[in-house]
Formats: sequence, C-alpha cells, structure tokens
Amino acid sequence: MATRRKVGNLLALAVLSYLSQRPMHPYELGRTLREHDDARSIKFNHGSLYMVFEQLTRAGFVEPRETTREGARPERTVYAITDAGRAELEDWLRELVAEPRHEYPQFVAALSLIAALPPDDVIALLRRRLAGLAEARAEAQGIVDRTLEAGVHPLFLVEEEYRLALLDAEVAFVEGFVARITDPDDGWAPQWAAWHEKEDR
Repeated sequence: MATRRKVGNLLALAVLSYLSQRPMHPYELGRTLREHDDARSIKFNHGSLYMVFEQLTRAGFVEPRETTREGARPERTVYAITDAGRAELEDWLRELVAEPRHEYPQFVAALSLIAALPPDDVIALLRRRLAGLAEARAEAQGIVDRTLEAGVHPLFLVEEEYRLALLDAEVAFVEGFVARITDPDDGWAPQWAAWHEKEDR
C-alpha cells in the first residue's frame, strides 16, 4: 500500500535527489532539471518548483543554508537536504520502484469509451496515433543515441529505455486493435457500424 507522503508531488522527489548531490538554490536546480531533460519525466515550471521548495522546507526535508545576492539580481537562497529528507528520498524511491501503482492514462480512458465513435473514424484516428507514436519513438531513440555517443553511462538513460519499451508495446497494441476491427473475415467493424446505425435511427 502506498505511503501517504508529507509532500507527494514527484517534483519534490527530483528536488530531493538533486539536493542529495549538493546544496543548490531553486533557480540552479531548475536549470539542472532542464539540462538533464527531466521535463520528459516530471512536470514542472518555475512557480511549481519554488512551491515544492517551500513544502519540503515546512516538512523538514530541506533547509536553507545561505542567502546571496549578485548585483541587482534578487536574493537567492541555497538549500540543503536534511537527514529526514535523505530518509524520505530513499523510502519514496524504494516504494516507487518496488510497488506497481494503478494509474489513469488518458488513452486507457479513451479506449474504455471508444465504442461511442463509429469504427471508420476510430481506424483513421488510430492510424494517426501510430504516426505520432513513430515520431515519439524516433525522438526518444535519438536522445538515447546522442547521449550514449557523448559518453554518458546507460544507467542515466534507463527512463528513456523504459519509454521506448512502452512505445513499442503501445504500437503493437494499436496495430493489433486496428487488425481486429478491419479483419475481412471476422473483424468488428460491421457489427460496430450496425450499432451506430441503430442509434442514429
């Protein structure tokens, strides 16, 4: 069973992870997240990052170390992870790695309601989705190839490899679904279309 976290936003997990390497101020940490392309895995923006720092501070997981100002720039506070923060980071990561969690992908929601669309429309939409999946796969593979060529250890690309595996699985599912609808011998399209014709009367 999932533990109820004091700060449950996955961005907080990323902040704790980077602060476990060294103290940083939020602006620097945001720049590091962007440089490492973490936005592909964790949703964040400038405002949400600062909010997470405040939440982690209130929870006792990070603490301010020093505040500096350079010229006319605003003050910047450097934060460090606390012992409680390190314990939270490790416990939270262990849970996420070990325990499958039910999620609510939008495509799954659409599939649960897909009979509301006529089969010809669905076939066209699924073929469009396949084109989009091919683009997403090419992008992910490009990231992996370029990063490996730069000498980065594959361990730091494991999320992209997982993304590629999911994309491959989705492509196989969508292609199979299209085949089940369009099969000339026992495809679902004729009966599916008949249901829509009945509803239209």
